Amino acid sequence: MTRIALDVMGGDNAPYEIVHGAVDAAANLQDTIECVYLVGDEPVIRTELAKYPKADLSRLKIVHAPEQIDMGEPPAVAVRKKKNCSINVAMDMVKRGEADAFVSAGNSGAVAASAVFHLGRIKGVIRPAIATVLPTRQPKRPLLLLDAGANTDCHEEWLAQFAVMGSVYSHAVLKRTLPLVGLLSIGTEDCKGNEMTKKAFPLIQKIPDISFRGNVEGHDLFLGKTDVVVCDGFVGNIVLKTTESVAHAVGYWMKREFYRHPVRMFGALLLHGAFRALKRKMDPEIYGGAPLLGVPNTVIITHGSSHSSAIFHAIIAGAAASQNNVAGAIEKKIAEMTAAQNAAKEEEANAAAAEAVAKNL
Repeated sequence: MTRIALDVMGGDNAPYEIVHGAVDAAANLQDTIECVYLVGDEPVIRTELAKYPKADLSRLKIVHAPEQIDMGEPPAVAVRKKKNCSINVAMDMVKRGEADAFVSAGNSGAVAASAVFHLGRIKGVIRPAIATVLPTRQPKRPLLLLDAGANTDCHEEWLAQFAVMGSVYSHAVLKRTLPLVGLLSIGTEDCKGNEMTKKAFPLIQKIPDISFRGNVEGHDLFLGKTDVVVCDGFVGNIVLKTTESVAHAVGYWMKREFYRHPVRMFGALLLHGAFRALKRKMDPEIYGGAPLLGVPNTVIITHGSSHSSAIFHAIIAGAAASQNNVAGAIEKKIAEMTAAQNAAKEEEANAAAAEAVAKNL
């Protein structure tokens, strides 16, 4: 049974959609959720809870946090300045062991900063990464893309660690038996890419127990043939926002074309069920937000415009990551990768030393 610390004040639709999602979770996840801590302005939260007189209040507990961080505030500065904001208070509950997972639709930079300030990093992890789940052509095979924005400038060693962390999460939460990992580049050939991806390629290739398929291109992302795709946060964030923009644009174009002619409108009515099914498949809210991987606890960041459904599924994802000890599994895999890299370096050093000695004899 999992305890969730939920930031009620974060997001464009806070607090009403956040509380709605928590109420749904308390009612429908009784075998999974022990308690959802509603962290935020207590009078505001009580006003929202009053709209749900039949809510299971035994599973919903209010934790007062008098301050909040707005979406446009500088993340690191706001986290340091507003000690009693809902993000910091909830994150501190996770640090003290009073909650097992943290969920927020608030300022993603502030969430990431607060997580690192309060929780630190998993031993051996250089930089945490935001992983986002995207739908593919295969309904039961979503794609995990990381980093989605936490690190805009990366080193090849970071990408190798992202591959490990993404593989662990895909296996534990998305239920992929042996996740297939790809490196996002401009061509599938080993030699394609910028200097960073070219250096990252052999590092990922040598990671123990990682199923690496090599480079993948942008048009490969939604085919459902790769489970984890690794890139730097600058590229990942552009991919994510471009994908969202294209989805909205296609929806707009379809509506405009249907309304241009009565016959087309009639056809749209006949296809209403198909359109609804397609919308559900493309809905990112069903995947439960983006985990911040690399910190020693479970942190889930949902979209700023999240509705109650996204919060509900984010709580599910947080519970799954906590119950499957994703952070512990990442620490183990990072240690194995580091040990293998150190052994390889030692072997290279010994070979170089042996060659030098041989030349002098």
